[in-house]
Amino acid sequence: MKKNILSLFLLVTFSLNVFAELKVGFVRVDEILKNAPQAAESNKKLEAEFKTRTAKLKKDIEALNKNEQQFKKDSLTIPDDEKEKKQRNLQNSRIDIQRTERELREDIDIRRRDEINQLQVKITEVIEKLAERDKFDLILYTGVAYASDKVNITDLVLKELSK
Repeated sequence: MKKNILSLFLLVTFSLNVFAELKVGFVRVDEILKNAPQAAESNKKLEAEFKTRTAKLKKDIEALNKNEQQFKKDSLTIPDDEKEKKQRNLQNSRIDIQRTERELREDIDIRRRDEINQLQVKITEVIEKLAERDKFDLILYTGVAYASDKVNITDLVLKELSK
């Protein structure tokens, strides 16, 4: 029994010594994705890439709204068969615009995910370089319930990404 207690005591003491020498860092990835210069560049790139399609969609929506207002004005004076035809045309236009809007949103989301994935690869590379350069034993960045400011190296990672 005394042997077991002594073994447990030695194990705990040894474990505490090992952890006392560990150099641990923590990175807030959400903060990096928000503040990294590459994130701003990525947003500008996406905006430029989808600018024409977005502008065309806005123009189509404005035209549809104008046509619907005109139809409301004219609906009292036009014959029923023509009224029905115009309603169908407006409905088809609305459906086309909704489809175009959905496709645009999906394309933007896909490209945004691609850009985020590229940035995450870059972040991982920077973290690995920091770990080697500054002799970290462990760097965490997801699935952490709490990390104190003394182990938070987010600013170091952002500084490296800015270079």
